Amino acid sequence: MSNISMSRPTRPFVRPQIGSISLAVFGAIYLITFTNRTFFTRAYGYFDSHLALAAFALGLTCLFAAFTIAVSVKYLLKPVLILMIFSAASASWFMDSFGTVIDVDMIRNAAQTTPSEAGHLVTPTYLLHMTIFGLIPALLVCMLRVEHRNFLSKVRWNLTAIIPLVLVALACGVSSARSIASVTRLHKDLILTLNPFLPIGSAVAFTLASEADRNIVARPLGTDAKLTASPSSGKPRVLVIVTGETARAENFSLGGYGRETNPELGKRDITYFSQTSSCGTATAVSVPCMFSNLTRHGYSHRAALANENLLDVFGHAGIRTEWWDNNTGSKAVADRTSYRSFSDANDPRYCKDHECLDDGMVAELDQWLSNVTTDSVLVLHQLGSHGPAYYQRYTPEFERFTPECMTGELGICDRQAVVNTYDNSILYTDHILASVIDILKARQDKIAPSMIYMSDHGESLGENGLYLHGAPYIIAPSQQTHVPFVLWQGSEMKASVDASCLSKRAHGEASHDNLFHTALGIMAVKTSVYKPDLDVLAACRKTQGSANS
Repeated sequence: MSNISMSRPTRPFVRPQIGSISLAVFGAIYLITFTNRTFFTRAYGYFDSHLALAAFALGLTCLFAAFTIAVSVKYLLKPVLILMIFSAASASWFMDSFGTVIDVDMIRNAAQTTPSEAGHLVTPTYLLHMTIFGLIPALLVCMLRVEHRNFLSKVRWNLTAIIPLVLVALACGVSSARSIASVTRLHKDLILTLNPFLPIGSAVAFTLASEADRNIVARPLGTDAKLTASPSSGKPRVLVIVTGETARAENFSLGGYGRETNPELGKRDITYFSQTSSCGTATAVSVPCMFSNLTRHGYSHRAALANENLLDVFGHAGIRTEWWDNNTGSKAVADRTSYRSFSDANDPRYCKDHECLDDGMVAELDQWLSNVTTDSVLVLHQLGSHGPAYYQRYTPEFERFTPECMTGELGICDRQAVVNTYDNSILYTDHILASVIDILKARQDKIAPSMIYMSDHGESLGENGLYLHGAPYIIAPSQQTHVPFVLWQGSEMKASVDASCLSKRAHGEASHDNLFHTALGIMAVKTSVYKPDLDVLAACRKTQGSANS
């Protein structure tokens, strides 16, 4: 008797079916529930009444659902949901891990970042988060077969769902109007963390603005600029502007920090302006702002593009200018001047994976100075203390504070380890600045040198759950806006300034607004755009006419 093998026919895979409204509602509930931890954590702390908070949450959920139902059109619903899921998953990681607010300036920072810089943020934990909260939900949406009604029926059924949802949202808003209005007025950061509408809206606004920015041509500035005086020795003036990165004044021992983070600068004859505020909280804002004459209150990204800057005014005066960059570019400041990228050189002595230690620029400085024959300005744009990989910003001899946080995932490190690693990066910057001063000082027989150091913004190191920088200025903590400002002048330049007057001025308020005018004053440039009240040295010069009149 023969054995007859019988096999069951393979059943075809049947995709689960779901109605368009049901999918839209489930998508809205998923987004509001699983990608808004930061939003609801803050809301819980801000609302005094649990009932008002519940009404607020219910109202938002209804509005989320009303929106997703409104776009539940064939060929549109799935792409929109998938976009929202991935956007919300990514934004929630940065919000929850670092306290980041994804506004237009943050989108601009992300767009201008380098692959090596981005690599410090795209960690295994981030990829796991994106898989769980982005990829898997998106695949589920793709797998579902959505049932769509005909157009007229869809309109009727969608309105039948949307109208009650909107009415419930309005009822929730009216019932707790006083509490909701008070919280949103006093805590402007709350709405800025609503996910994914704020991140997507910021991305759209950035894209539209970028297209418009392409046609902007910078208007001339300070074309009347001219040199008014030369040092009595006849030597060329040389100003080195060190544009710092992510250094916060709170961790500078020059300003009273308990740790000795400025041992080398403390031995140099420098002036430290201890009450200096930044123009922004991110490089893409602060760098163009500090080199403009717009001031913080008059600054906008478009206004900076539409006007020439400090380097252009120097050029009109016949001063040689050059920008050396060890960061993510000049943010259009050096578009019309000589530019050199040090990270692109990838010198193996200082660099790894297109990120370089700032020593690379210092190593070239003496040779550059040997070729100076006329008044010159050189900008050194540091990598400084750029996070989150602070441990990669200094050499082993500056590993003074331990234990260190040897990863870019700051949240998994003990907070003191994060601070230790950051302080080591400040120690290294202290060494860089002292080295620049020593090189300039050694050349005083041939030049009349000065150095200005200003950091572009500060950094949060876990205070109130915040890390890194980039918070909207209106809600930014002092750790992100209080920055170090160091001035050094060679003997010939210092002789023209009253020391006691300058010492008193150094204890007063200063800001990025002062850089433009102080630099013009040091280089003795006369121009109608110079404002002596914003030059920190103007009131202390022994001979006012020798600098700018």
